[in-house]
Amino acid sequence: MHVILSVQSIHPPLTGIGRYAYELARRLPGVPEIEELRLMQGPRFVQDLDSLLAPPSALQKLKRWIPFKPLLRRVYHARRNASAAQVVSGLAAQYLLHEPSYILRPYDGPTVSTIHDLSHIHYPEYHPADRVEYLNRELPRTLEQATHLITVSEFVRQEMITLLSLAPERITAVHNGVDERFVPMSPEQTLSARQTHKLDDADYLLVVATLEPRKNLARLLQAYAGLPEAVRRRHPLALVGARGWRDDGLNEQISRMVKTGEVRKLGYVDDRDLPALYAGAYAFAYPSVYEGFGLPVLEAMACGIPVLTSNCSSLPEVLGDTGLSVDPLDVDAMRDGLRRLLEDDEFRAFSAQAGARRAQGFGWNKCVAETVAVYRKVAP
Repeated sequence: MHVILSVQSIHPPLTGIGRYAYELARRLPGVPEIEELRLMQGPRFVQDLDSLLAPPSALQKLKRWIPFKPLLRRVYHARRNASAAQVVSGLAAQYLLHEPSYILRPYDGPTVSTIHDLSHIHYPEYHPADRVEYLNRELPRTLEQATHLITVSEFVRQEMITLLSLAPERITAVHNGVDERFVPMSPEQTLSARQTHKLDDADYLLVVATLEPRKNLARLLQAYAGLPEAVRRRHPLALVGARGWRDDGLNEQISRMVKTGEVRKLGYVDDRDLPALYAGAYAFAYPSVYEGFGLPVLEAMACGIPVLTSNCSSLPEVLGDTGLSVDPLDVDAMRDGLRRLLEDDEFRAFSAQAGARRAQGFGWNKCVAETVAVYRKVAP
C-alpha cells in the first residue's frame, strides 16, 4: 500500500490536530502493509518528520499571526494547490492521499480526510472569522471529493450523518490515542517537571487548553473563584496552554487571579514535561463547550488523575463513567463539581483508578491500525 500523508498541520506548538497527524506520520512506517509513506508539506515532500517540529523562523511566525483576508487566502491556497498538483502528478494510480486536517487538496486518486469536529458550524462566534469563511467554502468540496471520511469520535460521525446528510457507509469513527508516556507516576518521578514550573509546593488543579473561547475557561475561572478560600489556597489552578484567539478579556481575568496566587499561568509547556505535569496534578478540569474528541481528558485519565469535564459533545464518549461530567454553561454546577473533585477522597480514588483502566483502551497504535483498515477500503 502506498500512501501520501499531508503533514501541513505538524508544527510547534504541537496541539490536537498536529499531534494526531504527527502520531500517524511516526507510526505508519512500522505497519507491514504500508510499503511506502510519503510526507507532503504544502507543495513539497519532506524526508525528516522531526524537522517539522523545529522552532519556527521569524518569517514563519509572522505568517501565522498575520490574519488572511478572504481573497488573499483564496489566492494563497489556489497557488499552493496548483504547485502541489504538479508534485503529485502521475501518482494517483498508485498512491492514496490522506489529509489529517479537514481540507483535501485536488487529487485524482483515492482520498481520505479526517474531520475533527464541526465547531465552525455550531459556534462560529468562537473562531476567527476568516477561518469560518474558509471552512464554509472549502469543506463541501472536500466532502464531495473524499473517497472516505474519518471522524475522531462516533459523536462527530453522527453529526456528519444528521447535519450534513452524508451516507453512513462513507464515514468511519477512529478514536484518537494517548501516548505511552502518559502513565501514573510517583511524586519522585514528577518532581523535576514540577520544580521547573514552580509547582512543587502545590496540590494543583491542572487545566490544559489553548486560550480560546470554546475551551470555556472564563466560566471555569468564575466557578473556581466561587470555591472557599481555603480550598483555593490548597489547590491553585495551574493553567497550561498557548495563546489562541479572542482571549483579551480572558487574559485580563487570568492576570488578576495570578496576582492573588490563585492561578499559576504556565503558557505552552514543552512536550517532554507534560506527562509529568499531568501525573503530578491533584485533579484535572476541562469544561469545554464543544469537542470532537478531547485529547487532554484522555491524557489526564491515562495518568491516573481524577477528571471533571463537560457532559456534552464527544467528552462523555471519552470519559465514560470514570469522572465527573457537568453542564459547561452552568457555573454553579461546575463549582460544585470542582469542590467534589478536590475534596471527595472516595470519589477521587475511584476516578483515578477507573480512568487509568479506561485509557488503556485508547492507544495510538490502535488508532493507526484502524486508520490502515480505512486505507485498505480505498487503496488503488
